[in-house]
Amino acid sequence: MQERQWAADACKGDEIAFHELIDSQKRKLYGIAYSYLRNEADALEMIQETVCRAWVKCSKLKDPDTFIPWLYRILMNCCIDELRRRRRVEVISQEPQQGTMEMVDVHKLDIERAMNRMKPKYRHVLMLKYYQDMTVPEIARILEKPEGTIKTWIHQGLKQLRGQIEQGGGWDHE
Repeated sequence: MQERQWAADACKGDEIAFHELIDSQKRKLYGIAYSYLRNEADALEMIQETVCRAWVKCSKLKDPDTFIPWLYRILMNCCIDELRRRRRVEVISQEPQQGTMEMVDVHKLDIERAMNRMKPKYRHVLMLKYYQDMTVPEIARILEKPEGTIKTWIHQGLKQLRGQIEQGGGWDHE
């Protein structure tokens, strides 16, 4: 597989192989970043940060076969850090951030609000499974957890999501 060779070469310092590998993953990277940040500019910024971090550290990666899951983990951590930073800034300023409002389906907003109230481990697996259409083995590899754990987290996450939507999240919009 071409990606495997690019990863091996990138870990040895081959800049061209690194760029080819990143280029092959750009849609997936964007999808993950956008699912966390809900803003194109922020998603692109996190991808840029991820690529920088990956380039600096990829020579220390012991197994080039784990490059892609490792890259996704870096991106997820960058996004989580950015969301934490935003919360701190919002608390300090006590003003909601101004952004461009898009027309969004009310039901989709209910799901997003409910997901934002979930434990991060459940939110992560549901985002990867349903927003990024990843398989359980792919998610397990990215999060470095057993497949059984991922299945449990998906089940528990969906259960929490249903409970939150039934309680207060709604579907009762007129």
